[in-house]
Parts: sequence; structure tokens; C-alpha cells
Amino acid sequence: MTDLEVVSDPRVRPIDPADADRVRTLQTHLRQPSPDLLEYGIAVGTGFVSVAEAGPDDGRSRHGADRVVGYALPVDAPTRPGSHLAELVVAPDFRRQGRARGLLAAVVADADGPVTLQAHPDNDAALALYEACGFDVVDRRPDAYADGDALVLRRE
Repeated sequence: MTDLEVVSDPRVRPIDPADADRVRTLQTHLRQPSPDLLEYGIAVGTGFVSVAEAGPDDGRSRHGADRVVGYALPVDAPTRPGSHLAELVVAPDFRRQGRARGLLAAVVADADGPVTLQAHPDNDAALALYEACGFDVVDRRPDAYADGDALVLRRE
């Protein structure tokens, strides 16, 4: 299925300042994180998190017994409709459970136009997910990452 508008994941909710520490930890899994952008997203609540039920002492938030196991950080484009997905990460132990798809669906549903993102050409798992979710490669940015190029993908 490529129509993310019909996907609703009950494990996904808006980001909350109480999620900050866990989200910062998850950011370490990214190839090229942007800590300042993440701090802004947390402060203004522009992101989404994927949560898992937590045990008694396992990262409870004010939202109940859940803990953050993934997040998506979209940023609006100030001069055009749509948004750019700046960061998306799911903790390794929670991958292959549909969590990234749920986060993507939330970003697409919240956007007021096209959604763009970039991915490393060697990140086969991410590229397969993005393609399955209706994203198309529209550009290549040479040397965008410290270890090479980035592919720019877009979903109308």
C-alpha cells in the first residue's frame, strides 16, 4: 500500500517536551543529526513519536505507560507549501514493526503539500520503505553527507 493517508498508527502521537531525553538518545542513530533543529522541534512540538508500552521503570511519560522508540521531525518550508522530513529514526530493537511507516503517515497527513526527505544511496532499507510509501527520487546532492551523496525524495 502506498497511500499513507489511510494509515493510522495508534503508537504514533505528537512529540512532547517530556520526550526530549529519549528522542535525543535516538538521534545518535542518525548518520548526520541536527541537534539544534531537534531542540527547536521539541520546543515547538513539530514532530511525532512512536511509542511502545513500557515497564514500571522504563521511561514513562506524562502520556501514560509508554516510551519513545522512534521519532520523525518534519520542518515546514517558509516559502512554499509542504514540509521536509529532516529526521526519522526508529530504535534498532523496534525496526521492521511498521513504526517508520506510521511516522511517515503522520508527517504526510500533517503536511500542507508535498513532503521531501533525503537518504543515503546505500540505505537500502530506508529507500525501499520510502518507495513503498510513494516517494520518488527527484535529485541527488553530491557530498551532502560526510561519507557521500544524498538522494532527495518527494511525495506529492
